[in-house]
Amino acid sequence: MALYALGDLHLSFSNPEKSQERFGKIWKDHEWKAKKNIEKLVKPDDTLVLTGDHSWGNNLVQSQRDLEFIAAFPGRKILLRGNHDHFWKANQTKKLNDIFKGRLYFLQNNFYTYKDYALVGTKGFCFEGPFYVDTRTNMITGYDRDAFEHSKELIERERSRLVTGINAAKEAGFKKFIIFLHYPPTSILETDSTFTRIAEELGVEQVIYSHSHGRERFHDSIHGMHHGVKYSLVSGDYLNFKPIKVLK
Repeated sequence: MALYALGDLHLSFSNPEKSQERFGKIWKDHEWKAKKNIEKLVKPDDTLVLTGDHSWGNNLVQSQRDLEFIAAFPGRKILLRGNHDHFWKANQTKKLNDIFKGRLYFLQNNFYTYKDYALVGTKGFCFEGPFYVDTRTNMITGYDRDAFEHSKELIERERSRLVTGINAAKEAGFKKFIIFLHYPPTSILETDSTFTRIAEELGVEQVIYSHSHGRERFHDSIHGMHHGVKYSLVSGDYLNFKPIKVLK
């Protein structure tokens, strides 16, 4: 029995024009690479948390084949909402859990369990610009203030969703937590954030996140131990589409 995590499958069975192969060799046949790795690692009694950006479908009909592909993976599959998951409206988590009951488990405003841990999560958010860059030094010299202010609203919304799940887990008696985010916990301008502070205050052991693609973005946020919390990036292209083991 083990807990695994992987992010950003970006499946496009019904939207072939959205194929990720345009982003480089790492993405060639990536869905089959992920399937092979998952089937090799994940056993029927294991849990696999997929941290968002599952499908390029614009609605549930377009995403159906992608979600069925995921549902066929071994183990219990818990899905987090990513910024490209347009099939998953914020107020439709319960509906999705009803549709895929016993096959897929959608994580938002709720929690799931693994042994004596509560698995909590939300899409999250971090400010990604626009940034102003000095082309001579390649250093950031400023950023769009309006976009930054708007990002605060999005971060607060996601904080509230995460806290809802945490409070539900606390009420159920859980004291050990793993946090899953889609977005990185911090922006390139930060060393801490709302999400890192929640993790530290709660005594969380691990924070798992994805969203960052390409070598130039893999280290935009925290890796490894930070203030007593272990942070792990699980973007598909970062891991070559091989899930990491979070817990035994």
